[in-house]
Amino acid sequence: LDLDTAKKELEEFIPHVRQMSDNSIRKMAGRDLMRFKQFKKQGIAVKFGRFSEKENNQIKKNIEEFLAMTGIDSAEKLLFTSRYPEEKETISRLKAEYLFCEKLGEGISRPWRLIYYRARKIFDPNNYKGRYTDEEKEKLKKYHALHGNDWKKISEMMSRSNLSVAMKYSEIKSPINYGPWSKTETQKLMRAVEEVIVKRVESEDANSLSSSGKSHRNLFIGREKLLQKLPWTEIEAKVGTRYWRQCKQKWTSILTHKMTKGQQLYKGTKGLQAKINLIKRLHEMKVEDANEVNWEELSNIIGDVPKGYVQAKFYKLKITYVPRWRKKSFSKIIDHLFKKALPQLEEKL
Repeated sequence: LDLDTAKKELEEFIPHVRQMSDNSIRKMAGRDLMRFKQFKKQGIAVKFGRFSEKENNQIKKNIEEFLAMTGIDSAEKLLFTSRYPEEKETISRLKAEYLFCEKLGEGISRPWRLIYYRARKIFDPNNYKGRYTDEEKEKLKKYHALHGNDWKKISEMMSRSNLSVAMKYSEIKSPINYGPWSKTETQKLMRAVEEVIVKRVESEDANSLSSSGKSHRNLFIGREKLLQKLPWTEIEAKVGTRYWRQCKQKWTSILTHKMTKGQQLYKGTKGLQAKINLIKRLHEMKVEDANEVNWEELSNIIGDVPKGYVQAKFYKLKITYVPRWRKKSFSKIIDHLFKKALPQLEEKL
């Protein structure tokens, strides 16, 4: 396909495709367009966001089958071929001969590039090395001073994954507070969130401000924009004294307070009823993975709250009532809450 036709056909599946580089569009046209059309015939939409347990298992199955077909003896060699220079030529030939791209994406309705990154995360042995020692943190600072944000190079030097070193550096690069938020920090957070949301709104409608003469303060922003995925590492940099996850939790807290007008929706009998309703609704859904839950639809169980608030309350439920929850699947956690915790909560109510 020529570039314009590729953009037009991909736009049906990837609405933001015209914002992508020409090179990325050409790769997507080759690897994904036919797959997307086949999924459409089956009534399956192209997915984004976090991978479900079912998708992770499909990736593992695809990799295991490809290794069996080719005789390559490990997923690490298949996905991190550059770590094995002596075998690189042979592995690359086998990947081409046995159509690695097609096999990896089999049965998963996502862009191939995202599937590939997910596979690398699952099978990278450097992903599961536990906490960073003080010595490793010092090395990370030193390597970053030498190589900047070249996370690939730094990850190889530290035998940690790209994502791991990038996120750890984000956490340690500046003094982080862990106590209550000060008024100044809260104001910085709100300004930072305002800046990124206004920037996003302006990019979506470049003429909105110039045509109406509105200032940022008068610009109306729909509530859904305040709840959408935000660039938390960018917000973290603007706040300066808090880790990105703390910023996200604080913003959810601020939104909840505003949306509920400061009411205590999760206390006393109201709180008990909300917990009971949340468990019942999750049980009725019969989903296998937390990523398949539409948390926004569950918000009305508690009240007019952001989905992050509901997810936090579910997290509290499982760590309170489900022993060894880390070793249980999502569906097993829900079953335990329904059978064991629900009767206790109903009796308390």
